[in-house]
Amino acid sequence: MIEEEIQDQQELFEHHRFKADPGQSVLRIDKFIAVRLENTSRTRIQNAANAGNILVNDVPVKPNYKVKPGDIIQIVLPTPPREIELIPENIPINILYEDDDVIVVNKEPGMVVHPAYGNYTGTLVNALMWHFKDLPLFQSGELRPGLVHRIDKNTSGILLIAKNELAHNRLAKQFFDRTTDRKYVAFVWGTPDPAEGSIIGNVGRNPKDRKIMHVFPDASLGKHAVTHYKVIENLGYISMVECKLETGRTHQIRVHLSYIKHPLFNDGEYGGDKILKGTTFTKYQQFVRNCFAILPRQALHAKSLAFDHPVTRKRLSFDSELPDDMKIVAEKWRNYISGRDAAQ
Repeated sequence: MIEEEIQDQQELFEHHRFKADPGQSVLRIDKFIAVRLENTSRTRIQNAANAGNILVNDVPVKPNYKVKPGDIIQIVLPTPPREIELIPENIPINILYEDDDVIVVNKEPGMVVHPAYGNYTGTLVNALMWHFKDLPLFQSGELRPGLVHRIDKNTSGILLIAKNELAHNRLAKQFFDRTTDRKYVAFVWGTPDPAEGSIIGNVGRNPKDRKIMHVFPDASLGKHAVTHYKVIENLGYISMVECKLETGRTHQIRVHLSYIKHPLFNDGEYGGDKILKGTTFTKYQQFVRNCFAILPRQALHAKSLAFDHPVTRKRLSFDSELPDDMKIVAEKWRNYISGRDAAQ
């Protein structure tokens, strides 16, 4: 029977857990799982096993393992294929690193990561399918080939993509096990107090608006989520904050910072697109509106990512500069508070 099934919206993998019944006959594990997961091929299950993503009683097993009564079986799979016609498009990609197994890209703000309702073209996946049209993984017709995590359309920064099935499975397991290290930089309204801490609160769909997320004080609702933050620069009425993800829920940083009353600068979905701090002077109000025009999105950048290479097992770390819109706005705030302080 299925005891637990978890599929996260932000991390592009799914986790299933089974317990073999006391009367279970001896059966190959790939057959055992295929019966219980509809629309999941044995090849896909075997790929997961070969990557070390199937555990029996917490020990990795191969596809020919024979299931016994009472076995606890866990499997982590990259998200399944979905039938949709994907169009390869010759869109430039900023590639930070590439080898035979993985690529690391620096995504521009405004680019959707994978096709979804309303965005079937112009996405990063459409671009990847053009650039890697000779690779089997990008010919498979999957909606999200190679993706193991994602960032929002209007969030910029580092994204990791697998180039083959083995890498895809092993990277999905790392994200599930939380052994990757991801840091973001955000501009938030006000200055969090304390200047360094952790936000812990279950995140799930907002019952009043399903397009955005909500933090639930009731632990029985939503999914466990933890964001560690640290103020790295006080810019007067806004602050530059580093966020480290322990979990990776949809909109996690955005909804968590809004929850503690420090929404991201110009985040229209979570209340940051209003002038929340500062004075009522017309000159100041116009200054903030000018900053909103320069940075017409939530001020969030996926700055760094560290992970174990899926084949060599070597730890790789990547860092990226803040995009120009965030750099310009940060400098404008520095100049503003410098001028304000000089006038006092």
